[in-house]
Amino acid sequence: MLDKLQEALIEGRKADVETLVDQALAAGFPTSQILNEGLIAGMEKVGILFKNNEVFIPEVLVAARAMNAALTKLEPLLLKDKVEPKGVVVIGTVKGDLHDIGKNLVAMMLKGAGYKIVDLGADVPAEKFVEAAETHRAGVVALSALLTTTMIQMKSVIQAFQAAGLATPVIVGGAPLTQDYAAQIGAKGYAPDAASAVDVVRALVS
Repeated sequence: MLDKLQEALIEGRKADVETLVDQALAAGFPTSQILNEGLIAGMEKVGILFKNNEVFIPEVLVAARAMNAALTKLEPLLLKDKVEPKGVVVIGTVKGDLHDIGKNLVAMMLKGAGYKIVDLGADVPAEKFVEAAETHRAGVVALSALLTTTMIQMKSVIQAFQAAGLATPVIVGGAPLTQDYAAQIGAKGYAPDAASAVDVVRALVS
């Protein structure tokens, strides 16, 4: 049954995903097993397909929407069963940049991988990232930028973390960025795409 759930998720069949989650619960599957062996395993496969250029952003978004619908059903049960998220990720697009499609995709992929997401939205000042990281005890802070003119704000965020004495790792991503730029500004990780962001966070949180 969980194989069927994975399959429906990969194909983005939202109604089937919801039905299969209900059926798995009725059949007595533990919520943690449905989450890990159904939804997370399915989204991991979507990530691999995306990296291999076998599916593209529209398909990933459709799969992520199906997963979000399933998580809405499971979340109250996961809380009741005290199933902890793998970690907390604070995410946002930096100050001066209103683009959020890439950031939203990364947030969806991370949620699908079992992380609690604190999404600050777009045009986020450095101090808001610091405040959210402290408040939510973030394991990672993820910064997005699409404009070359706003890339510099990422350095400001990292400097704000250093000034606050916070050792929370900061990772960066966005179309104009490179691994070299990430290293220059002191970021702990760089992701060229949403699926890679999950791998980077997994390495830092574990």
